[in-house]
Amino acid sequence: MTTTAAQKSVIEKFKGKLIVSSQAYPGEPMRHPETMAQIALSAQIGGAAAIRCQGLSDIAAIKGMVQVPVIGIWKEGEEGVFITPTVRHARCCMAAGADIVALDATSRPRPDGRSLKETAAILKDEGAIIMADCASFDDAQNAVDAGFDIISTTLSGYAPGRPALDGPDLELLGQMIDTFPDTPVICEGRIHTPKQAAKVMEMGAWACVVGTAITHPTSITKWFKAAVDSVAR
Repeated sequence: MTTTAAQKSVIEKFKGKLIVSSQAYPGEPMRHPETMAQIALSAQIGGAAAIRCQGLSDIAAIKGMVQVPVIGIWKEGEEGVFITPTVRHARCCMAAGADIVALDATSRPRPDGRSLKETAAILKDEGAIIMADCASFDDAQNAVDAGFDIISTTLSGYAPGRPALDGPDLELLGQMIDTFPDTPVICEGRIHTPKQAAKVMEMGAWACVVGTAITHPTSITKWFKAAVDSVAR
């Protein structure tokens, strides 16, 4: 279950760089594979070293548009483990063109009944590069023990284990970087400003993922509207 030289070369492509998450929520006008691919290409032109995206159609469309590595996930459901929840989902992401597959790495039960370690073993045997979306330090430890190639703070504040903060979980990031120096640690989740992105990189993150602040105009508009509305007239 070691990471091969070829796999390491893929991961090296975004060391010390920015990853952009190109996703849209269900029911939004932008939720269309072609639109997500156009946004991903725009991010690449702007300097993104990798793209994270959701859904088989989006993965395929984006893979056909960009030259940087694609981190694919498949969300199914709304509760529990729903980010690439099973081996089947991960295999489909790989078939759609994902260079790396990200999975929920929390300790919650997985829909197919497999443990995280069993899931990782199967996917590694099939040649996958796998990234663990963690919610806590224990998740990160379990993911490293299971042989994941990359660990991230993605689910901190979104799953049991850590509180939801206004910004990235710097405490968890620091713990992961200090404890697992031989595993690439990615910071993802609530990085809303360039200053925050710079901070996590200064701490030693392998890369940082920014999504909402770059690719979600509805949220960005709400931020600006709230600021405007807050000014007394």
